[in-house]
Amino acid sequence: MKIEVWLYGELSQYGDERAQKGFASLSLDLQEGTTIAGLLDTLKMPTEKRGITFVNGNLSALPGLQPDLAQVLMDSDRISFFDHRSMWPFQYRHGAAMAEGLKGVLDTDPEAIMHHQQKEE
Repeated sequence: MKIEVWLYGELSQYGDERAQKGFASLSLDLQEGTTIAGLLDTLKMPTEKRGITFVNGNLSALPGLQPDLAQVLMDSDRISFFDHRSMWPFQYRHGAAMAEGLKGVLDTDPEAIMHHQQKEE
């Protein structure tokens, strides 16, 4: 399967030689059944490095709240990883749709969003 990955801010260093300053775009061929955790392994990117994550425009993770690691990716998915310094993307200024994993956490523990935090490096 083929997926599209966007890496913003400092995460662009996990891209390829075509990475620009501040962002990188990759088209990857992955095995069926690959998860977000598997994608991070492929990119050699520690999960703690990512801040906000979107899968097909749906918010799937926040710093310190990453219920999406087991999410299985599908052919043609678009994944966007933002570093901890990236601001909330402008197009989501009025809110963002959430992936099922994040929605499930917040449905069972609405306070979880108030307690997520970045890990000190």
